[in-house]
Amino acid sequence: MRKAAHPLLAALMLAAAFVAPPVAAHHSYAMFDMTKTVVLDATIVRFRWQNPHSFIEANAAVKGKGEVWAIEMNSPNNLINEGWKRTTLKPGDKVKLYVHPLRDGSKGGSYAGVRLPDGSTLGTVK
Repeated sequence: MRKAAHPLLAALMLAAAFVAPPVAAHHSYAMFDMTKTVVLDATIVRFRWQNPHSFIEANAAVKGKGEVWAIEMNSPNNLINEGWKRTTLKPGDKVKLYVHPLRDGSKGGSYAGVRLPDGSTLGTVK
């Protein structure tokens, strides 16, 4: 018959399980062309301040035509560190968005930067 583990060892192992850091699961950015940046003159339709990623929906003027773009952002915690607030963008705001486009040519991308209506900038703006 096998001897039971020492009660102190069992308690330590159980405690370690509760204090172990969480494993960060995250999707790849492979769908975005991170070597390119598209600059969009856009009007904000919706700004969603949410986990795991905030999100911008904007009407953009591209080659004289209006297009709806979906822009994925970082988490609110990371955006706060860059100067963002949940009220930074409002529907109707006219902005210049800097976006790493989707590789498949769809109207969307990964947020790189923004020039806000007051001329201030967040992120990477050239």
